Amino acid sequence: MFLGRTYFLSAFLAVTAVALAILFRSFWAVAPALGGRASVKQFGSTLKTRNMSTTTRTPVYFVSHGGVSIFPTIYSPAAASALSVPSRGLRTTPTPTNSPPQPNIKYDTAHPAYARLTALGQEITSTIKFKAILVLSAHWEGSATTLSINSAPSTPLIYDFGGFPSHYYKAKYPHTGSPQLAQSALRLLADAGISAKPATRGLDHGVWVPFSILFNPETNPVSVPIVQLSLFDSDSGDAHYSLGEALAPLRDEGVLIIVSGQAVHNLPDFFASRGSLKPRDYALTFDEALKQAVESEPAERKAKMGGLLKRGDARKAHPTFEHLLPVFVGAGAAKEDRGVRLWTMCEGSVSWGMFRFGDLPAESGGEKEAEEVTAA
Repeated sequence: MFLGRTYFLSAFLAVTAVALAILFRSFWAVAPALGGRASVKQFGSTLKTRNMSTTTRTPVYFVSHGGVSIFPTIYSPAAASALSVPSRGLRTTPTPTNSPPQPNIKYDTAHPAYARLTALGQEITSTIKFKAILVLSAHWEGSATTLSINSAPSTPLIYDFGGFPSHYYKAKYPHTGSPQLAQSALRLLADAGISAKPATRGLDHGVWVPFSILFNPETNPVSVPIVQLSLFDSDSGDAHYSLGEALAPLRDEGVLIIVSGQAVHNLPDFFASRGSLKPRDYALTFDEALKQAVESEPAERKAKMGGLLKRGDARKAHPTFEHLLPVFVGAGAAKEDRGVRLWTMCEGSVSWGMFRFGDLPAESGGEKEAEEVTAA
């Protein structure tokens, strides 16, 4: 009788120990979802790397995305005048009057920027290991103190422009979001003391237009999630640089950071020029100053970037700074990695400068020399 009770007690204790072990293991697995602080590593383990077995630090890219139209050559004086003090928030392209819109850069395969974006996309997909893309565009600003990030698994495109043919509003770009990446970014921002909140918002043309060329669904598709984060509704270069620094750890977990704007972006002067592509003096000087700041020593780069906003030609090159500030985010995310200008071309009062921060993987052949073109 005694031996039977002893055996029963031993068996009961053994089963209890196994059950407790399973319970504790399950708790730690779901703790982040219950409010625990998840590391970026946990995001990295939820997604498969695109055609690769290991993850290395990803570079950061700044692309000049152009307009939804490839800058129609004749605009009404009223449209140009209306752009002298553009509003913040959702920015739109003015409606052309005396001529039909020229093809969007998405369709204008003869434009030099199209070939450069295509080559850049091939560089990314053939040499870089990435599991997801985090993108910031000039066309989404949160508030002055709080960012927004798309946390929805699926959203439509945003056609944030007006007055163009119907096919512009039927363009498609297949993509999915990632609530996991959005949550990882939110945690990093919170750790850095940056206020941010989840949102449900589609990709704007500052994303889907260049991505349609970089990652053409037919010739160079990507199947990884794409998550868009807003800028601040602020002209603070320091705030956007710090934003990039806060996001930098994502690069070590296979997240490719792409920032989209325009190296020089004065649309009022562009429309007033009525089609002349002769580079404005301020476009050339600011374009070069931006190159020098991006390519400066990483320890000096934040100060050099901040100096851009104080230049005498800054407000000519950028009457408003939203198309310039994405490169501040990219420079901040680069941390100690160096920046390089890959290509540029000035057209009147705009520039198509494109940059990479960080090296390509050694097996890809390393750095590629930049080729700089100036339109006469």
